[in-house]
Amino acid sequence: MRGRYSALSTSASDSEVAKAKTAYVCAECGAEHNKWQGQCAECNAWNSLSEFVIEPAGKPVATNRRSGWVGKIDAPQVTALKDVRHSEDARVSTGIGEFDRVLGGGLVEGAVVLVGGDPGIGKSTLLLQALSSMASTLPGLYVTGEESLGQVAGRAARLGLPVDGINALAETGVERILEHATALQPKLIVADSIQTLWTEQLAAAPGSVSQVRESAARLVRYAKETGAAVFLVGHVTKEGGIAGPRVLEHMVDAVLYFEGDSGSRFRVLRAFKNRFGAVNELGVFAMGEKGLREVPNPSAIFLSGSSTPQAGSCVMVTREGTRPLLVEVQALVDASPLSNPRRVVVGLEQNRLAMLLAVLHRHGGIGVSDQDVFVNVVGGIRVQETAADLPVLLAVLSSLRDKPLAEKTVAFGEVGLSGEIRPVPNGEERLREAATHGFKRAIVPKANAPKGGSYKGLEVIAVERLADALSAAA
Repeated sequence: MRGRYSALSTSASDSEVAKAKTAYVCAECGAEHNKWQGQCAECNAWNSLSEFVIEPAGKPVATNRRSGWVGKIDAPQVTALKDVRHSEDARVSTGIGEFDRVLGGGLVEGAVVLVGGDPGIGKSTLLLQALSSMASTLPGLYVTGEESLGQVAGRAARLGLPVDGINALAETGVERILEHATALQPKLIVADSIQTLWTEQLAAAPGSVSQVRESAARLVRYAKETGAAVFLVGHVTKEGGIAGPRVLEHMVDAVLYFEGDSGSRFRVLRAFKNRFGAVNELGVFAMGEKGLREVPNPSAIFLSGSSTPQAGSCVMVTREGTRPLLVEVQALVDASPLSNPRRVVVGLEQNRLAMLLAVLHRHGGIGVSDQDVFVNVVGGIRVQETAADLPVLLAVLSSLRDKPLAEKTVAFGEVGLSGEIRPVPNGEERLREAATHGFKRAIVPKANAPKGGSYKGLEVIAVERLADALSAAA
């Protein structure tokens, strides 16, 4: 393509502005079309074309027709990588420890962070709390496109937040938002939400693929040019992904998702992308009358409060980012009245449960082909690592036999298709977390077991095969 997508015209004169053309670009594959059509001719995706304004290439000057800004577009120069100067990213604490953990240690200058989650889960509350906490060091601008300024001020009053140093703006036009930002020079901007913003350079409606993409591009460009950090609040689809073009997640520096059950007061903030820190990092919060409160010991909330062991329950040590967590896995196995028994999983991968049950039958001699199997990870957390394999099978066995596991027992390990128990990363840290919370017995892969068979008062049972693990749990 000879041009580029932008909301900036490439000349100050009206005659050159008139040369800007419109193209229709596929949100799935990026193919260009001269006119709108229902199906992309390249990837055959339906209803994926969106309108964009194309700038003619090769123009040395770019102007913003509304603000009158004129800038020189310098040709890029090739530089030897060894000659490029770099420095460690300076981080600023948000004042919320769990938020800092997910961001990778704090907020980086010029970073653009996309925060997504279900409606009412606490995205705006968290960002308003962070904005208030950082106002003394980083003057902030809260841009709301969904609420009035009175509603934002009312939320801050209900939460008891100091608002000194925070400016608020009820606006959806990107050009006017950038004009105010240029005048105020904030160091932190919150745009709530990106789906409500629009640029006058496009004729599409706010919330469309083209408007979301171009509005985000303008804010990203502003953040990189000025060094101001920008938080973008994103809506989610019914499938759980952030609404809008997929390229939106590629444009920003970090993508954070807020998770949690509507009936639970606990919220989990997870990093799915972070250019400045570890991905899959986890922050845990509790929603209260004064907003979101940090949970310094999340393992405690994911464990059952029952004083006696229950059949169908097994505690595992999972790892989220740099943090080991104790999580309770529950299973319910019951005779099925259906010809095709159900396999229902919450918090784990559905297909992996079917595979584990096949391994249990082949290498453990225990079949559940005529049983309904329900598996749930307590607390609404999603476990995405293979260390959950062994705890899931132990919980299924416990429910099938209606016999609880030994008290204060913890387990972790990957189960292979040939029935072997494979090691998982950071075994020592997992054992340390279990010992800290008073567990007395651990069933772990042999390669993860310490020498001597114990670890800080924790009896460690090393197993190599699934049959050995089932015998140890009996």
